[in-house]
Amino acid sequence: MSVNRSANALLDAPRGLAGVVVTDTRIGDVRGRGGFYHYRQYSAVDLARSRGFEDVWYLLVHGELPDRAQRAAFTAETAALRALPGEVRAVLPAVAAAGGRSGPLAGMRTALSLLGAAKGFRPVYDIDVEERRRNALEAAAAVPTLLTALHRLGRGLEPVEPRQDLSYAANYLYMLTGSLPDERHARAVEQYLISTVDHGFNASTFTARVIASTGADVAACLAGAVAALSGPLHGGAPSRALDTLDAIGSPDRIDSWVRERVLAGDRIMGFGHAVYRTEDPRSRLLREVARSFGGPRVDFAVEVERHVEAILAELKPGRELHTNVEFYAGVVMELCGLPREMFTPTFAAARVVGWSANILEQAEDTKIIRPAARYVGPEAPQPVPGRISSADIGG
Repeated sequence: MSVNRSANALLDAPRGLAGVVVTDTRIGDVRGRGGFYHYRQYSAVDLARSRGFEDVWYLLVHGELPDRAQRAAFTAETAALRALPGEVRAVLPAVAAAGGRSGPLAGMRTALSLLGAAKGFRPVYDIDVEERRRNALEAAAAVPTLLTALHRLGRGLEPVEPRQDLSYAANYLYMLTGSLPDERHARAVEQYLISTVDHGFNASTFTARVIASTGADVAACLAGAVAALSGPLHGGAPSRALDTLDAIGSPDRIDSWVRERVLAGDRIMGFGHAVYRTEDPRSRLLREVARSFGGPRVDFAVEVERHVEAILAELKPGRELHTNVEFYAGVVMELCGLPREMFTPTFAAARVVGWSANILEQAEDTKIIRPAARYVGPEAPQPVPGRISSADIGG
């Protein structure tokens, strides 16, 4: 039987499309073997060390870092978009109640759809570049407000209205806790947010781009991305990494606990990454942030990291298994007072900016993303022309 060229290509596709190039992008890249990633032409880690969140947001949307005047204008523009429409605020208590244990990330899927409807978002296919940009900023600016409101409502607390005089990160902490955050905490959370804004064509980013390729509106694209992020194989690990520290408990238990789990074939949460074959640069950055605070929790995390990497090198020789972003992300967020149920939502508060940039870029291309699948079920006989089968008449 002859096989056409496209079928051969399908046969060669790896599971999960790992490493398959599906498009070109100007937003950023991840170099897994080199342990490096960047936004546009800038090292993401350098940006997290030296810039504010609004600078990086501007960079992803406009392709260049802002000067002082551009930063001020962009910060004011996005801060003014944080408040929610009345129609959305009115239903958030019901959304939070319905979400129950699912938490604010699940509720945000519903809330984003409602936000898009309330603001009159139109399909990106039907609008110009400036309206797309405006929709992307409106949605991204509202996400921290939605997340914190849903969290507080779920705990029986009133939502806190956003402030326009605070940075993105400081306002997020303010809306979460109801108190002005310590500057060190706000800066640490900001560095975490910057370090996780974008990271290649991960599952949620790719989902957002697939939906954008259909011409759907920005809110629909973001709701799909949030749905992808909610899966435990994608965005659910920071709190689980802290659970590992809690389960170990003390330094004298590290070796026995880790060896038992590794020999049983269990995964050690917070270690290993699908792309990096060396140390995750985000983990390196967040370790620095954590150590700047110091304290027993940080010292214990560093000790666990050292022992786990040594044991993994012994029991899994030839594999590079280091801490990933989730390990120290959990430590940093805990130090800054974030509850564990808000770790993944906080990740979403960062990644929404990267998703938005990818949606805007994908909207420039009018070709729908429509891959093929290789059928492997029972053979279906080719119908004979002119003959009516029982299936055709409902038999």
